[in-house]
Amino acid sequence: GQVVYSIAEETERGASVGNIAKDLGIDAATLSARKCRMITGSSKQYFYINASTGALSVNEPIDREQLCELKSACLLSYELVLENPLELYRMEFKVLDINDNSPSFSLSDYHINVPEFLSPGARFTLPNAQDPDEGTNSVQNYTLSPDEHFHLEMQTRGDGSKYPELVLKKALDREQQATHRLVLTAKDGGDPPKSGDVPVIVTVLDTNDNAPEFEHSVYRANILENSPSGTLVVQVHATDLDEGPNGEVRYSFSNTTSADLQRMFLIHPHTGEVTVNGILAVQRPLLEMLIEARDNGAFGMSSTAKLLVEITDVNNHGPEITITSLSSPIPEDAVPGTVIALLSIMDKDPGENGKVTCQIPDNLPFQLKPSLENYYSLVTSGLLDRELISGYNITITATDLGSPPITTQKTLWVQISDVNDNPPVFSVDTFDVFVEENNPLGAFLYQVSASDPDIGENGRVSYMLRNSTIAGSALASLLSVSLANGSIYAKCAFDFEQLRSFYFQVEAKDNGSPALSAAITVNVYISDQNDNAPAILYPISQNGSVAVEVVPRLADEDYLVTKVVADDEDNAQNAWLSYHLAHSSDSTLFHLAPHSGELRTTRSLRSTDFLKHKVVVVVRDHGDPPLSSTVTVGILLADTLPQALPDFDDSGEPPPLLNATNIYLIVSLACVSCIFAAFLLFLVIVRL
Repeated sequence: GQVVYSIAEETERGASVGNIAKDLGIDAATLSARKCRMITGSSKQYFYINASTGALSVNEPIDREQLCELKSACLLSYELVLENPLELYRMEFKVLDINDNSPSFSLSDYHINVPEFLSPGARFTLPNAQDPDEGTNSVQNYTLSPDEHFHLEMQTRGDGSKYPELVLKKALDREQQATHRLVLTAKDGGDPPKSGDVPVIVTVLDTNDNAPEFEHSVYRANILENSPSGTLVVQVHATDLDEGPNGEVRYSFSNTTSADLQRMFLIHPHTGEVTVNGILAVQRPLLEMLIEARDNGAFGMSSTAKLLVEITDVNNHGPEITITSLSSPIPEDAVPGTVIALLSIMDKDPGENGKVTCQIPDNLPFQLKPSLENYYSLVTSGLLDRELISGYNITITATDLGSPPITTQKTLWVQISDVNDNPPVFSVDTFDVFVEENNPLGAFLYQVSASDPDIGENGRVSYMLRNSTIAGSALASLLSVSLANGSIYAKCAFDFEQLRSFYFQVEAKDNGSPALSAAITVNVYISDQNDNAPAILYPISQNGSVAVEVVPRLADEDYLVTKVVADDEDNAQNAWLSYHLAHSSDSTLFHLAPHSGELRTTRSLRSTDFLKHKVVVVVRDHGDPPLSSTVTVGILLADTLPQALPDFDDSGEPPPLLNATNIYLIVSLACVSCIFAAFLLFLVIVRL
């Protein structure tokens, strides 16, 4: 958008100009938050904007003549920059001229030498007054103080400009009056008008009645702005009909030609050649000078011609790149078309030499878009990803259309800020953990680790257990996880016989907003320890008594007495059981199968075998170290089940052969046998 204001020069400080918010249709309440500011190429800030109300006022009085010199239209260009979002508005202030300058003459007095023999109608050049005001406020007319010999006439040059001339209306007589003092007054068209005057002193000469005359009233020339010193611009020529010294012409710049131009150019006094003197340090494309031709008479006469020099621009200025506004860093989720920077690109050369093309490398996700005149917006043209590229060096290349062209480069560093667009990532989806049962409390099980390519809080990962139930217990009662590093610890001792395996999930969550998360499944396998002794299921001893098995009295060899059945709650080799005879009352009578636990007779039973026996069976697992259990089996040799089971002593050994009772029986039997033998012997003797 664009808005144009008009303001009179010299307007006092604080005077209201307008309301920029109202004129541009902007909410005034947002100006402060959007960091509104005015940008200009001028060294002074002539206007002030109230960021709260949008009111625009004069910050410093403007002197139009000082600011715009000889320009017909005086414009000040400003750019209003608003951020969030970035917007640019152009403001132009047309400085209106007021009649604050009076016409003035460059000389304090002006002398004219007039030969007395000149006839009425002779003309003499008068000085031009200068008034830096514009239009009707500049010089509009001249007046001359009343005099019977002279009057004033206005003349028009070939280029349309007007100038005053002093016209002789009555012949002069030096003897009667040698000097005439006149006052030339210049008036402008202001309201009220202002004026300035200069004394014109006319000295009546007695000789030289012809002034030099130029071949042309206006000379035109065209030179390059980089022309070296000594370059010929033009050669002027004037003739004087007089003879001798009165006809010799000398050339010089008129006193009305500015001192700067007189230093920039030289004119040869005899040949009239105008040459370059030094550097043409001007910003105006057309220069105007007045050249005076004066003869060498005792009372030299002169005339003037105008010299218009057009300066042809050469491409001697490179483009100037100015960063007006830059937003860096920018978030990586910025949508295409987001404005990043506002650039001002200017070239001081006029015409084609001042036209500029601007570009950036094609391989970047950015592009330049023309904005207002001489302004470009740098916007995003693609998606950004900080994890791939965290910043860009953007080289802006500006090239003018001159021949040869001049190129200027400027590099911007645009940093990409992180947004939380990446969740934590585990290297695997599941992981198996093996732990032995009966582990100590707080035992370290495993450490999960997730990576997050984001930075800062967006990339800081914390770990937690996802709620679940394991074998009827809350997961939190079994395990804990370190919030910072993902280390998993056991909060209880695992029992293989109660819980052989389970799984749970660990969640990794970043600290972004909103937070992103991922989970890993951990399978826990509890390995067995030999912590359970074999349990004997059969035969069963009740109340500490010995289990009794009845075997037929005359059982054959390999008769199955009983089978010891045992179980071990452990697993694998810890539950592999073997059976052993730890004790037997008759080692020759029974044997035990080590793998099946079957107790069988080694031979056929005899009538002489004892009626009761006792064996001790040991059941042992293959753990390290092995655990074992024992069972005592009482064996009764009988064909039928007795009504009352005998008592098995602890040792299970048969009674000794020669105990006290046996000895008594043997002695008694021996005595009876001896008596009987003696009786028989006695009978035999008696018969003989």
